[in-house]
Amino acid sequence: MYAYVTLVTNADYAMGALALARSLKNAGCSAPLLVMATPQSGNLDSLQEAGATIIEVEQPPFSDGFRQRHQRGRVHSAAPFTKGEKPSFHDPLDNFCKLRLWELDQYRRLVFIDADAIVLKNTDRLFGYPQFSAAPNVYQTLGDFGRLNSGVFVAEPGKAAFEAMVKALDRPDAFWPRTDQTFLQHWFPDWHGLPYLDNVLQYVFFNLPELWLWKDIRILHYQYEKPWQDDHPRRDQLQPLIDLWWRIYEGGLPPDDLPTPYGKPNR
Repeated sequence: MYAYVTLVTNADYAMGALALARSLKNAGCSAPLLVMATPQSGNLDSLQEAGATIIEVEQPPFSDGFRQRHQRGRVHSAAPFTKGEKPSFHDPLDNFCKLRLWELDQYRRLVFIDADAIVLKNTDRLFGYPQFSAAPNVYQTLGDFGRLNSGVFVAEPGKAAFEAMVKALDRPDAFWPRTDQTFLQHWFPDWHGLPYLDNVLQYVFFNLPELWLWKDIRILHYQYEKPWQDDHPRRDQLQPLIDLWWRIYEGGLPPDDLPTPYGKPNR
């Protein structure tokens, strides 16, 4: 049995997950959507009405020392985000809730998609990839193809795997500068690469226009700033992508073409 899964930790990401749910339906994806939701997520009736199944989760049982090392202020000062801005509702500790999906062992394989992403084309083929498959963290330079981005990945659940992960995660003095992303690359050093088109990071739009192949993009991931932010600091650069997200959130379909004005795609 297969399913898509996402994570909601507050009302902001609940908005994102609703757009994701609607985009999966638009793209004709056949597997159901599971929403792992923490107690701070608020009212999720709209997600259930969109066909999502809600699964209540909490942060893994971290030690006090681990929690202190991974507080928002400490994480952002030790490993500052110099290329973009994380919104104020971002809590680094919440990122580790992604690991809870390995407890869902009633499923043979899961495709995780961050709640700040939308699906533009059918992605059911991802269930044919093995654990652990993820797309590269490419948005600044082509040299980043060696780093994974945990916004989209393929996993095979197992409770024993989850317990082993938490034990390895919270060892004495452990610090994961990019939280779950750093840990997962450590845990799966021989990770399988998905095509970058399965997780196109929004900065590709202006940093790497030669990779912005609109008709081939399957998942668009709004890393850093979120399209629903009132105080969006990159609105001038990303307005077309912000408008796209709202179009999907409000029940519309993606346009036939969405070119980048920052350069001509190399086709």
